[in-house]
Amino acid sequence: MAAGTAAVLIPLHDHPQDTAPAPAQGPGRTTAGAAGAAGAEEFAEMYRGREIRGGVSVLVPAAGPGSGAHHAEPVAEIRIDGRPLHVMRRADGTYLSDVTHYESFPTLRETARAAVDELGTARLALPASHHR
Repeated sequence: MAAGTAAVLIPLHDHPQDTAPAPAQGPGRTTAGAAGAAGAEEFAEMYRGREIRGGVSVLVPAAGPGSGAHHAEPVAEIRIDGRPLHVMRRADGTYLSDVTHYESFPTLRETARAAVDELGTARLALPASHHR
């Protein structure tokens, strides 16, 4: 418990703010640009020896016959060493993850860094679909 608390208290702003393209996008997703989701961010960096990437994509539903108006849905994505970290956006605009589910953070980058701090040398488990 003390290690987790100490990791949260480490200032996150002392680390370089590298910016790079978001992770590869799947079908039906486009990168949220300046006209995209409010507060959208993309990042890719090495943090404490781990590769972290993240960004907000926009999921555009496929049009079907007789379908009405479609609403694009922003989807927050984080990967640590290529493995997906489940992340959710809270109503107040902050993010939380499976690893740090008792705390929320103002940006995806800070959410990813906090997860790395909490994981230490452990790796994220692969999603259930990869275990078959």
